[in-house]
Amino acid sequence: MNQTIRKIIQSSIDVKQSVLQDEQLLTTIEECAKMIVQAFKNGNKVLFCGNGGSAADAQHLAAEFSGRFYTDRVALPAEALHTNTSYLTAVANDYGYDVVYSRLIDGIGKKGDVLVGLSTSGNSVNIVKAMEAAKQKGMTCIGFTGIHGGKIKDCAHFIINVPSNDTPRIQEAHILIGHIICQLVEADYFAS
Repeated sequence: MNQTIRKIIQSSIDVKQSVLQDEQLLTTIEECAKMIVQAFKNGNKVLFCGNGGSAADAQHLAAEFSGRFYTDRVALPAEALHTNTSYLTAVANDYGYDVVYSRLIDGIGKKGDVLVGLSTSGNSVNIVKAMEAAKQKGMTCIGFTGIHGGKIKDCAHFIINVPSNDTPRIQEAHILIGHIICQLVEADYFAS
């Protein structure tokens, strides 16, 4: 069992090492942080969505902005779109699960807002539809995916495609990258 544990930890390290060596990905992460800072400065918000573990990650990252990350400061306008279970279950029942996020984007999304969609495969239909709806509203879309980016790579303005096909390792890297973005945004936005 000890060997299995070591192998899993090494696998996680290897994925993060690949992220560290990917200059284009590091540049994209930096660009996303700058773009989110500008959205907040313009009075816009950041919305997050995902399914399963990615929904938990989306909610976690939204809370880092609306709560706090490292510093005591005012809340930043960020929210995960799946936290209203009455809405989620009603829309899924009445219209279908594929539109649970896009319908909410239609209702609350505004030009200049940011949508962050997390999908390890990049092929979650409800995330793709959310990005399509967000683009129609003039929102900026960031996709957190795995190595190939799936369908999300064709509709996101920024793609953070973790160099792995292994769902748990991708999700671990998503949280790392999300935390990096939160730290950069908090430091930049509250610098003055």
